[in-house]
Amino acid sequence: MAYTHSITVSLEWEEAVARTKEALGRQGFGVLTEIDMRAVLATEISPESANRIGDYLILGAFNPHLANRGLLTEPEIGVLLPCNVVVRRAADATETTIETIDAQVLARVSGNPAIREVASDADTRLKAALDQLRDA
Repeated sequence: MAYTHSITVSLEWEEAVARTKEALGRQGFGVLTEIDMRAVLATEISPESANRIGDYLILGAFNPHLANRGLLTEPEIGVLLPCNVVVRRAADATETTIETIDAQVLARVSGNPAIREVASDADTRLKAALDQLRDA
């Protein structure tokens, strides 16, 4: 079962991260959380493990209007928020991969038709952000 939308771009790491945040912002998403997996793994596991993973950032993308609609419909949906977006680049890579959650996962988990509408809106916006990055 596919649960992400993914693109690979020829952008350096810092530029890919910055452009990803900008593209999400243009779609109404703010970044509430930022987890630097490389740093976490280096501290909690080992620097070698972190180096094998490479640069790996998990962004918690949040659209307050979509979240409000979803939470008013089904308060439990909060356990699936925010929408995760990953920016990753292997140690030896020349390209950066950007992945978003396929927001339709929320609809499949919930089964509620009203959540399906919110998920479709979120999914459209997340894919539009990826399209903006692809065209950059």
